[in-house]
Amino acid sequence: MSDRNSRDRSRSLAPQRDPATAAARLGSDADDSGAPLDRDSGIDLFSTRNPVDPDITGERAPQVAQGASGASWSAAQRELFHALYRAHFDFVYRNLRRLGVPATVVDDALQDVYVVVLRRIDEFREGTHARAWLFAITMRVASNYRRTLHRRGPLVALREDEPDVTGADSFERAARADAGRIIHAFLDGLDDERRAVFVMAELEQMTAREIASALSANVNTVYSRLRAARCEFERMVAQLHGRNGDDHG
Repeated sequence: MSDRNSRDRSRSLAPQRDPATAAARLGSDADDSGAPLDRDSGIDLFSTRNPVDPDITGERAPQVAQGASGASWSAAQRELFHALYRAHFDFVYRNLRRLGVPATVVDDALQDVYVVVLRRIDEFREGTHARAWLFAITMRVASNYRRTLHRRGPLVALREDEPDVTGADSFERAARADAGRIIHAFLDGLDDERRAVFVMAELEQMTAREIASALSANVNTVYSRLRAARCEFERMVAQLHGRNGDDHG
């Protein structure tokens, strides 16, 4: 396949309908960027950049290193680990949530991801796509957490604060909360393979080649799973549009 054809196929991953825009059309409005927020963590489900306090990441990286004790790493490997931690902390955090890790345990899962990163740091080579490599680890950790929580039974969640419905921006706050719930419900309804592809392609804007690398799958499989996930999304949008029409009929 020529480089030109590869670029064309990668560009075809661009969403046929922007999920954020679709959510907004449902009356579940979004923030000024058109991106609905996570229902309980404030993490923007569609943004590829979320604010992370560098002081927090700087303090937690040594703690993660202690959690992976029992092995020795070179100064270069430790420097690489800290660079990956600082550059992609928010990427790992938001995708743990997108992959179904509850907010109540996401901090533990985050630390587990970086313990694995540190233990496998010698596998990271020049030319490795950092986000694809990290997503593969994040996906496995998220899957382990979901299985463990399923065996233990549903968590008794702490009561979440109700959105503030007072003030000039009360409608916007309520709409953001609704949009977050819609997207979470959609992701929760996908199987693991389609969910991972949808998150990487639609929400992280990763290319087919990068996604294939993260999943250890071929590019055709990536496109097939993405088409199926998009169909599910379009079906959900149509159902919600119909429901809203009934409510206003």
